[in-house]
Amino acid sequence: MKKLQMVDLQGQYEHIKDQINTSLEEIMQTSAFINGPEVQKFQKELEEYLDVKHVIPCANGTDALQIAMMGLDLKPGDEVITADFTFAATVEVIALLQLTPVLVDVEPDTFNIDPEAIRKAITPKTKAIVPVHLFGQTANMDSIMEIAKEHDLYVIEDNAQAIGANFHSREAKTYKTGTIGHVASTSFFPSKNLGCFGDGGAIFTNDDKLAHTLRGIVNHGMYERYHHDVVGVNSRLDSMQAAVLRAKLPKLDLYNEARKEAARKYDQAFEGQENIVIPYREGECDTHVYHQYTLKITNGKRDALVKHLNEKGIPCGVYYPIPLHSQKAYQDSRYNEADFPVTNLLVKEVISLPMHTELEDDQIEFITSSVIKFINN
Repeated sequence: MKKLQMVDLQGQYEHIKDQINTSLEEIMQTSAFINGPEVQKFQKELEEYLDVKHVIPCANGTDALQIAMMGLDLKPGDEVITADFTFAATVEVIALLQLTPVLVDVEPDTFNIDPEAIRKAITPKTKAIVPVHLFGQTANMDSIMEIAKEHDLYVIEDNAQAIGANFHSREAKTYKTGTIGHVASTSFFPSKNLGCFGDGGAIFTNDDKLAHTLRGIVNHGMYERYHHDVVGVNSRLDSMQAAVLRAKLPKLDLYNEARKEAARKYDQAFEGQENIVIPYREGECDTHVYHQYTLKITNGKRDALVKHLNEKGIPCGVYYPIPLHSQKAYQDSRYNEADFPVTNLLVKEVISLPMHTELEDDQIEFITSSVIKFINN
């Protein structure tokens, strides 16, 4: 059996190394390192894949979130609602822009933001909602968009973990996540479903005016050299990362299908286990692209299981061990523990197992048998 890894980037690289190496060599020869042809080609190809009018590449996923909010011209003190159970970057950029983060609970099955919790949190100061498609699972965008329309709010999709996932609307239309709200962000961090070999990110929108604003913000507020029309930042995807992403983008659906197949095998192995709750999915699970395969361990043995798996050489992760409302940086007297029953339970139960495109059957069998034996001991 091959050595187990949480993400096997080297194995994935072996299948595309000739294309990537050739592209990187060409970039070295031309020295078109910033905003070169590879970046422009990747932008167009991602627009076609997502069926979205505008992709604005940038330096990383956190920048993408921040720039999206800057483009909406939100003002200090404006309230932005987002999920309590997610990575800190989502709330970090809200605070950095001197906006007011409003954290709400999530659904117990999908782990995504609870629309009813959003409704309860809306005040006259609320200006935006940031749903996170957590672990690769699409949030309930029908309900979120209805709430946003009812209260005249922006929706900023955090699509860092779910690129390639599909959302099926009540009107029987299918959309790629990141193309449903007013604007969206994603990350191309190496471990993502579509990852580069460093940092990278992008913003998506179908709004022409907003796209124009965003293109200025990512480049110091310039549309013409040395003419600064808006307050901007320096956040650009470099050509080498774009070349890697161009090699991987045509394979993204295959990568996601490999993750889904691994998830099905995990599901089958854990079927009927009383103290193990497998990830929720709908139908053939095209609404979930399994950036993480995350279980709930319901008998209080989660932490002991983490220790046991580490001792057996099985990597695993707890995403996330502390709710955002309990983090020192984001504590606020407005929050009541009674408002976060799901999040407060999830942080004690969740564990993510190895999930990537190169998982093999013997690895999955070893992982699952190790989990089951320990949990039932």
